[in-house]
Amino acid sequence: MIKRIGVIGAGQMGSGIAHVCALKGFDIRLMDVDQPHINSGIENIGRNMDRQIGRGMIRPEDKDAALRRITTSTDYKQFADCDLIVEAATENEQVKREIFKRLCEGLPPNVLLATNTSSISVTRLASVTDRPGKFMGMHFMNPVPLMEPGRADPRHRHRGRDLPHGARRRRSSSTRSRSTPRIFRPSSSTASCCR
Repeated sequence: MIKRIGVIGAGQMGSGIAHVCALKGFDIRLMDVDQPHINSGIENIGRNMDRQIGRGMIRPEDKDAALRRITTSTDYKQFADCDLIVEAATENEQVKREIFKRLCEGLPPNVLLATNTSSISVTRLASVTDRPGKFMGMHFMNPVPLMEPGRADPRHRHRGRDLPHGARRRRSSSTRSRSTPRIFRPSSSTASCCR
């Protein structure tokens, strides 16, 4: 069961992932390269939640509780108690590979890893980790409430089956897919399988 989620990257996608997951009761560990990026991500989350309050989608107390669930740091060590870590950094393969190499140092073996890439091979990213069987792509669409998880290597039967449960808890839609960069698949076929 996934209870605590780490998010690497506090930009548009990372802050959106943290936002949705915190509102649904997950404890969040949010990280970025420096405190100004983290502060910007938290401010973005607060503004977006204020919009939700204005539309009657959430209550002010929901916002307060969700923001309390988010802790931040620039240190990878904060992820040691996470069940799942989602990388949502810039869409640059070398940057993502370096993140996963550093992330795996000292990380407990039970932690699931995911990338939010839309154009980079999930299998190539998984190959730099110590757990390719517990690595997956979770392509969150923009806006974040829609996601598309896929396995890095279909021969591994990792705990990716927990992801649809997590998606239901967030009221997101999920679908399984091969490790094919989304940019090479027509958007209409992706949309048709995401209910």
